[in-house]
Amino acid sequence: MKILIVEDEKTLALEMAEFLGKEGYTIEHAWKKSSAEEKIFVNSYDFILLDLGLPGGDGFELLRQLKQIGGREDAVIILTARGDVDDRIKGLEAGADDYLAKPFSLTELLARMHAITRRKHKLEMNEINIHQFTLDIKNHSVCFNSEKINLTNKEFEIFNYLVLNKNRVISRVNLTEHVWGDILEINSDSNFVDVHVKNLRKKLSVHAPIDWFETVRSIGYKIKF
Repeated sequence: MKILIVEDEKTLALEMAEFLGKEGYTIEHAWKKSSAEEKIFVNSYDFILLDLGLPGGDGFELLRQLKQIGGREDAVIILTARGDVDDRIKGLEAGADDYLAKPFSLTELLARMHAITRRKHKLEMNEINIHQFTLDIKNHSVCFNSEKINLTNKEFEIFNYLVLNKNRVISRVNLTEHVWGDILEINSDSNFVDVHVKNLRKKLSVHAPIDWFETVRSIGYKIKF
């Protein structure tokens, strides 16, 4: 899953990036409002971690701009030193999904991200059962009847993203963007996405038929359940 960290305090931003990167997330940075605007209008994200006090503008204004773009589902967590209740209310009313006042624990940030993922996808737990397979979002693992399947990080992220978007056709471009990062930096003629999906399918099909894992010709992929 793909995260944009909008934070001008570089030490904190790098700490978050290192921590969340180890959890399997793809990270992008923006140090000021203008660079954050450029990224938001070009790319979509699973999470935007947004500081309010930014060089060149206010984080609230960036949040308002994001919410004016139709069809966006980016989850926004405001991260700020401002502890005033009015600021918290203003952020939530502007469309933020959650609010953490600095200093905060990175493990608490991760827990809140998991909670938002559950709410967004209407999950009761961090586990998703799909036919005889179980996908554990929190622990980044996939099992078949309690037997763990050895997936690479990218294979897990592909499966995770497709499962969370079940019954929807996900284009190769969209899948690439959310698993690998900025699509502008990726060779559009490469078939590396198909290679990873092929390897994922092979590992799953060893255990059971996977006719619910479809290729939509010339577009991308779809998981049905």
